[in-house]
Amino acid sequence: MDLIIGAGISGLSYAAATDHECLVVEAEDQIGGYCKTIYKDGFVWDYSGHFFHFQHPELRDYVMQRIDPDEILTVQKHTQILYKDRHVDFPFQMNIHQLPQEEFIDCLYDLFNIPEGAPSDTFKQMLYAKFGRSIAEKFLIPYNTKLYATDLDRLDVDAMGRFFPYADREQIVRNFRHPEGKSYNATFLYPMQGCIRIVNSVASHVNQDCISLGERLVSIDAATHTAVTDKRTLHYDRLVSSMPLPKLMDLCGIAHDQDAYTWNKVLVFNLGFDAKGPERTNCWMYIPENKYVFYRVGFYDNIIGQDRMSLYVEIGFGKDQPVGDVDALLQRTLDDLRVAGILTDQHLVAEHHVLMDPAYVHITRRSEQDKQEKMALLAQQDIYSIGRYGAWKYCSLEDNMHDAFTLAQRLR
Repeated sequence: MDLIIGAGISGLSYAAATDHECLVVEAEDQIGGYCKTIYKDGFVWDYSGHFFHFQHPELRDYVMQRIDPDEILTVQKHTQILYKDRHVDFPFQMNIHQLPQEEFIDCLYDLFNIPEGAPSDTFKQMLYAKFGRSIAEKFLIPYNTKLYATDLDRLDVDAMGRFFPYADREQIVRNFRHPEGKSYNATFLYPMQGCIRIVNSVASHVNQDCISLGERLVSIDAATHTAVTDKRTLHYDRLVSSMPLPKLMDLCGIAHDQDAYTWNKVLVFNLGFDAKGPERTNCWMYIPENKYVFYRVGFYDNIIGQDRMSLYVEIGFGKDQPVGDVDALLQRTLDDLRVAGILTDQHLVAEHHVLMDPAYVHITRRSEQDKQEKMALLAQQDIYSIGRYGAWKYCSLEDNMHDAFTLAQRLR
């Protein structure tokens, strides 16, 4: 039997793809992991913004087998940066010509006068070496510092992998006259009833008797292929886990470099208002300035076409940083939304919040080295760790599905 830990998109995708007998054990009382959807007072909110880009057509077709096409919206992404008193199209480095003239000149000058041989061993050094001081310090460093809630010199140069919007000088200059608008997620699919519809579609391929909710893993004995939950003892042939990799290693009793694994946590406010706001086009907006408590604001109403403003607002915290008074943070958030011009005279009529912990993992050279060693050791004992947190990487929801399907195929 394959024992699968976690009924999020990764665990369910593996369960749907494997041809072995399996059991999915999920600590929560519902499936979905971070892809749960909240319905409240006519608003549709996910735990945070979860959008499917489907670079693999076969995965899109697989998901769509069990969903009415009329339920799915294909959305052309439009995103901007709130930079001081103006909106600048994302990505910042491709749109510096939208800045005030003096700041544009600073960015352009620094872009073409990067010191030869500038170090690029860390994520922060890479930003300076690739884009110059002004672009780095005006947006890339302050925004990503708010996002990751850590010193960017701690992160590996490839911490964001293919998701970082790289651009060379020629592309940047060409974009002044001929905007490319190209990115991995130029369009995305979103169900009108939230991302849980995607999860439910994948879960429909799994025998529901093979999903056990409200059952928490307590320990794993890799030598005897035995797992203990808070309800029973299970014997498995293979174990596939989507829980955070450091926690899996703890449960297996595997010594690892604990200080190498750090992450941020994100407090998400889902906010519903009685009327539309002034922002009518953006799917989400990036907020680099520290005077605002949040780093990103998303607009569900613009994505699914609602006549009342519906937001998700994200606030980053360090791994060990206390969140504090959530009610006070909500009031601060509302005040900052007004200062930012996102909220005017609308009234809050519905609210939901969730703390995602972990949210974004910190990928460092140290964590990558330890991860590779320990995942190889786990695989020798028929234990496989998948997903954003299981594989300890920056990835998309579709990547999680693809990796789970690939593993199931490999283990047949």
